[in-house]
Amino acid sequence: MTMSSVLPPTLPDGWRRMKLKYVATLRSGSGITSESISEEGPYAVYGGNGIRGFTTDFTHEGRHILIGRQGALCGNINYAEGRFWASEHAVVADIVGAHDTTWLGELLRSMNLNQYSQSAAQPGLAAEFIANLDVPVPPLETQSSIARFIDAETTQIDALLAAKENLLTALAEKRRAVTAHAVTRGVNETAALRDSGIPWLGEIPAHWEVERSRWLFRVRDQRSETGDEELLTVSHITGVTPRSEKDVNMFEAESTVGYKVCHPGDLVINTMWAWMGAMGVAPCVGIVSPSYHVYTPGDRLLPAYVGALVRTQLFAKEVTRFSKGVWSSRLRLYPEGFFEVMLPVPPIDEQREILDYIDREQRQIDRMSSAVEKSLALLRERREAVIAAAVTGQLDVGAA
Repeated sequence: MTMSSVLPPTLPDGWRRMKLKYVATLRSGSGITSESISEEGPYAVYGGNGIRGFTTDFTHEGRHILIGRQGALCGNINYAEGRFWASEHAVVADIVGAHDTTWLGELLRSMNLNQYSQSAAQPGLAAEFIANLDVPVPPLETQSSIARFIDAETTQIDALLAAKENLLTALAEKRRAVTAHAVTRGVNETAALRDSGIPWLGEIPAHWEVERSRWLFRVRDQRSETGDEELLTVSHITGVTPRSEKDVNMFEAESTVGYKVCHPGDLVINTMWAWMGAMGVAPCVGIVSPSYHVYTPGDRLLPAYVGALVRTQLFAKEVTRFSKGVWSSRLRLYPEGFFEVMLPVPPIDEQREILDYIDREQRQIDRMSSAVEKSLALLRERREAVIAAAVTGQLDVGAA
C-alpha cells in the first residue's frame, strides 16, 4: 500500500492534518564538483540515492532525512547522521518543531514521492510542491511509538529479505557451477579421469579428446547486403540475443549494411568484451557489429554444447590469456588468439547427454529461484503495507 496526497478518510483521535511544510522544511543540498569527491575522507557526500563518496567539508550535522531529487529514483528516502555533505541531487528535510525523524522519514517513504516527478526526460521533484502536500500528524509520543514499531518490524522483515537474497545468489552460483562441471567433466560420475594437460580444464573423462579451436571452427565473414536481418547484441550477461528484446540505450548506427551475418548455432564473440565473457551462440539468423567475430563450429561440436561451454567463467578467463592489449579494458580477442584455445571434445552422444542434464538441472534451479523471488516480492509488499498502515493511523501500534 502506498499513500498519495489523499489522506485516509478518518484519523485517530489526537491526529491532525497538516501541510508537510509545517512539519519539515525541504531544501536542496549544495553543489559539489566531482573533483572534490574522493573514496576516502572525513565526511560522507550524499546524492539522490545514498553515499557518493567523501569530502573534506560538510553542509549538515545531526540526523536528517534525504529525499532523492532527480533521476529515475527520485523520491527515494535515505537517512544521514553526524556531519555530512548533502549534494544538489538530494532534498534535505529539516524537522520543524517537535517531531520524530524516523516517523517522518517513513511517512515520506510511504507517500511514493516518485509519483510527483515533473519531467519525463529527467525526472525530478519540486520541493515546493511536496511541501504543500497534506500529511497525517500524530502526537509526538505516538510518532515515537510508530518509529519504534516500524524499526522492530522492518528489522525482522529485512533479515528475511537478506536471507532470501543470499539464497538467490547461491542458486545463481549453483546454476553456473552445474554448467561448468557438466561441460568439463561430463555427467557420468564413475567415468575414469585423466589429466587433460590444459590448466584451465584440469582432469577430464579419459575417453574425451582435447583439440585446438582452429581445428573445430571456421571464421564466417559474410556481410549483410541490406541490413534488414535481425540485429543481435552480444553481452557477458545474456550472451547473444535479439536487440529488440532488450532495453538498449547504446549508440546504433544509421545503417547496418555491411554488418556481419551469423546463422543459428554460430559462435559470436564481442571482440572488446570477450575477457568479460561477452560471447555466445546465435539463436537465429541475424547481424552483429562488423568489429565482432563469427565462427561456425564443425561437426565435432554441437552448437548448444559450444554455447554452454563458452558461457562459463573458466572459458572467459582462459580466452583472456590469448587476448591482445595492455590492460583489461583494452583487451581484444582476435581469431588468431581464439584459435589457440584448447577445448574439450566429448563424443557427440555424450554432448547431448550433457545438454539434457544441464537443461533438467537448470529448470529445477529456475523453479526454486522463481519461488524465492515471489516470496521476496510478498515480503517487500508486507514491509510497505506495515509502514503505510502505521504512519497513517490505520494500525494501532500499541496493540500490535
